[in-house]
Amino acid sequence: MSGSEAAFEQDVVWCDEHIGYRFRDPALLRLALTHRSTDHSDKPDMPLTASGAVQHNERLEFLGDAVLDLVISDALFHSRPDDDEGSLSAFRSGLVNTRALSHLAVGLDLGPRLRMGKGEEQSGGRNKTSILGNALEAVFGAIYLDGGYEAVSEVIFRLFKTRMDEEGPHPSRENRKSRLQEYLQSRGLPLPKYEVIATDGPPHARIFRVRCLVPDQEPVEGEGGSKRQAEQRAAGSLLQALEAGGAFDDQHP
Repeated sequence: MSGSEAAFEQDVVWCDEHIGYRFRDPALLRLALTHRSTDHSDKPDMPLTASGAVQHNERLEFLGDAVLDLVISDALFHSRPDDDEGSLSAFRSGLVNTRALSHLAVGLDLGPRLRMGKGEEQSGGRNKTSILGNALEAVFGAIYLDGGYEAVSEVIFRLFKTRMDEEGPHPSRENRKSRLQEYLQSRGLPLPKYEVIATDGPPHARIFRVRCLVPDQEPVEGEGGSKRQAEQRAAGSLLQALEAGGAFDDQHP
């Protein structure tokens, strides 16, 4: 087996183990993992367009973006019958924005699987938020073409279920980090900073303790089963204290 064939097989194994999907046409997965910076001299095994350029993942990203929006919208529509259009849109945007997708891609160890040009790789392309998020969308697009809507919806729902559950029943009211940020911004104050101060428990049941810091205020801590959940709880506690005490209002009417 050649080096390129071995890498190709490793991609299939990675997707099976991390994404939970086995491609019938692995060429779709290879395309999804190919960044536009790749050229033929970097990866001579890659398929070419009619113009001689290496095929890359942007068309699959376009498709995957639409598929992801549909799957998440479908899930939210049926799981949150009491939410209005505004709440559903806010929830969806919090789940599928570029930063959230990039964070998920890091957890799936997607970066090392990407094919890209030497210049892009040397500039840290494997860790760039936009590249990781776009590549994950391309993978979703490839799964849709390979297995159809049912297959990709199962994958997406499984990958996003934890985040959907963490948001709570009413994200428009419960996004405490956003509410704290809005409170501070409306008074022309610096945004809060969050730092992890402790991580306890076994790998399958981690407990994170996070400190929320705002100038001229006592630090507030929060705990949760994820860093994000702990940040939300710390932000909520600080926001409650600020709103109850009317902090900053005398200095910033």
